[in-house]
Amino acid sequence: MNNCILALETSCDETAASLCTLDGRLLSSRLFSQIEIHRVYGGVVPEVASRNHITKVRPLVEAVLEEARASLSDVAAFAATCGPGLVSSLLIGTSIAKALAVAEGKPFLAMNHMEAHLLSPFVELGKVEPGLGLIVSGGHTMLVRINGVGSYEILGRTRDDAAGEALDKTARMLGLPYPGGPEIEKKAVTGNPAAYDFPRSRLAGSPFDFSFSGLKTSVLYELPKLDLSQPQVLADVCASVLEAVVSVLVEKTAHAARHFGLKTIAVSGGVSCNKRLRAALAERCAKDGLRLLLAPPSLCTDNAGMVAFAAAQRFATGMTSPLEQEVDPNWRIDA
Repeated sequence: MNNCILALETSCDETAASLCTLDGRLLSSRLFSQIEIHRVYGGVVPEVASRNHITKVRPLVEAVLEEARASLSDVAAFAATCGPGLVSSLLIGTSIAKALAVAEGKPFLAMNHMEAHLLSPFVELGKVEPGLGLIVSGGHTMLVRINGVGSYEILGRTRDDAAGEALDKTARMLGLPYPGGPEIEKKAVTGNPAAYDFPRSRLAGSPFDFSFSGLKTSVLYELPKLDLSQPQVLADVCASVLEAVVSVLVEKTAHAARHFGLKTIAVSGGVSCNKRLRAALAERCAKDGLRLLLAPPSLCTDNAGMVAFAAAQRFATGMTSPLEQEVDPNWRIDA
């Protein structure tokens, strides 16, 4: 039949596989999360992550094929995340995808993890349209102009910590478990977002770049004055931290859209699951007359569904990759 794309995602600590049609309709997507495994270490341990990828990829591939009632002979091309990410993790998915491509005599596609995030809000639309992309995750925060499939321009990026990284590090200072971003969100629900006036960075000459290190430092200096054993104090700090992050993300995104005359905002990445961020973006876009596309929560954190969709878009343009292509832990989306 040759009517599907099989994609693997192993860029960090999530093992995932997905099958989609050549026009990008997701047929099946499965994921094995290693959060509980790495929680005891307070962060991702690369060697542990790669070892778990090795044992989980095959069962996931078999599961997505069974769910879609397909076989390897139905696959037109095999795709895998080739970067950015942890080298030891990237090698697992790409090696297996390449092996399957050789065994089946089918093409291989090396996919950029950030491009997969960038295009994920378009999955439900079924096609990629020009607009402004906000990618906000644990490792990346950037504004990207989307001209079309494969044509991207980075307008702004973080100078230091990504938004999710800043939230995770702040959570650790507050004694909250890993991953910290969701924990801060939970505590913030009952907190006062105006209780503490944490800084919102504005970079002279770079209005679309981000910086969250100052926020983290401000919280560190505030800690000696706080009694975090009081639930309301902890909730107020979390709400104020979250509001500082959200306000920067929303303001810079709206500013970039206005400056470049872009009417569609596509938001993706793990932090975009945050309900406060989603609500603030929806409110601002409605006010400014912008169309807001949010990736569904299942496609926000690392997953193979977004990789399969992006691969289908690329494959439709005639793209394939050489088997000799190596993984690139620093692969830029605009490279």
